[in-house]
Amino acid sequence: VPWATEAEIAEGDLRRPETLPAVFAGVDTAYYLVHSLGQAGFETADREAAEAFAAAARTAGVRRIVYLGGPQPAQDDASAHLRSRAEVGRVLLASGVPTAVLRAAVIIGSGSASFEMLRYLTERLPAMTTPRWVRNRIQPISVGDVLRYLVGCADLPPEVNRGFDIGGPDVLTFGDMIQRYARIAGLRRRIILPVRPLSPTLSSYWVGLVTPVPNAIARPLVESLIHEAVAHEHDIAAYVPDPPEGLTGFDRSIELALARVRDGQVETRWSTASGPYAP
Repeated sequence: VPWATEAEIAEGDLRRPETLPAVFAGVDTAYYLVHSLGQAGFETADREAAEAFAAAARTAGVRRIVYLGGPQPAQDDASAHLRSRAEVGRVLLASGVPTAVLRAAVIIGSGSASFEMLRYLTERLPAMTTPRWVRNRIQPISVGDVLRYLVGCADLPPEVNRGFDIGGPDVLTFGDMIQRYARIAGLRRRIILPVRPLSPTLSSYWVGLVTPVPNAIARPLVESLIHEAVAHEHDIAAYVPDPPEGLTGFDRSIELALARVRDGQVETRWSTASGPYAP
């Protein structure tokens, strides 16, 4: 990446706790942006990685942990993906280091798995038979607003140790998101026919066939969409105020993401952080 020379790079492996002390030396704020989605046994891997991260941060005297997770699962039948994201949050909150857990639903930004799913489904399928979860409510958020929250959380008071829901100004269904994407991209309105029989497993195969997102990653993402993902509070604004112009709306988020795709300015993609050999 162009900014590599401006950062001090230290390598460690969360599966090997003995490699972590040197990584955390002198660190004031530690960001946890890790998951093992797409790998077998990812729930166990994520829990153990979070425990290693928490222990190393506490030992090193880190003053703040910031974690970007998923929406809080309210149902007993929550997907493994959402259960795992919530478990990681609990591990970090119990670390003894003040922690901010940011709970985001769908993040709209060039290179994200969620954006790529939406993009390829909309562009490749003028008509589609979809699961009924396309009617569930979702509160997407622009990657720019997520980054602003991540940076702002570095300055939270030391007594703040809690989770925050973060979302953009629009509450939409996945079907709404497809139609809005089509309009912004200059495509005809898409024909969407929701049907009951499409299970999460079948849906993930469908997503894997039409998009570059493999089944191993598509399935937990699709299972998460079965549940509505809407922010229940906006307490983060008391610490990281909304910008004067307001949070970025869904349409503007899509415009910004598409501009980066068309200009070839996508520095990172989900695929470069996926798989057994990824950093």
